[in-house]
Amino acid sequence: MDALRAALIAGELRPGEVYSAPGLAARFGVSATPVREAMLDLAKEGLVDTVPNKGFRVTAVSDQQLDEYTHIRALIEIPTTVGLASTADPVALEALRPIAGEIVTAAAAGDLIAYVEADLRFHLGLLALAGNAHLVEVVSDLRRRSRLYGLTALVEEEKLQASAEEHLEILDALLSRDESAVLEVMTRHIGHIRGLWAE
Repeated sequence: MDALRAALIAGELRPGEVYSAPGLAARFGVSATPVREAMLDLAKEGLVDTVPNKGFRVTAVSDQQLDEYTHIRALIEIPTTVGLASTADPVALEALRPIAGEIVTAAAAGDLIAYVEADLRFHLGLLALAGNAHLVEVVSDLRRRSRLYGLTALVEEEKLQASAEEHLEILDALLSRDESAVLEVMTRHIGHIRGLWAE
């Protein structure tokens, strides 16, 4: 389920394309039944449509919707993360460093699914330190609805690594209790998202 969702977010499953459960199962090296169940869950969320006797069609997300998602994320994530500079436990922040390392490793390898999965865990883990479960839920939903079609191009242009390393910058700024540095890197980081869904 997580790998399918990550493939959808990363743009490896394209809007309008119809994918069969057996085809996806072969691609991910699993049996068709869990894939079918996962796709039905994604259909309930409106991320795919069922196509009778064929499989599932990935739903399109407009540029306006993606802009709106990113705007809401910026309104929530930037101030919340800046606030963590004065409140977060350094041990809890350091516990996120291995995940930031996974993001960097995935970017270097061009593994978009691993990148998206680790990126989601990092940012939700960071936001969880603010102690507001509803906030984490809202951001999780927005992130799962997003599409990052430009990830492949960034890998080809060797620019994904820079975006990946921003996760380490975020942690370092938080551990330094430097709110202005956190604000700068988070604003830059969220700003990169708009470029990530450009075709």
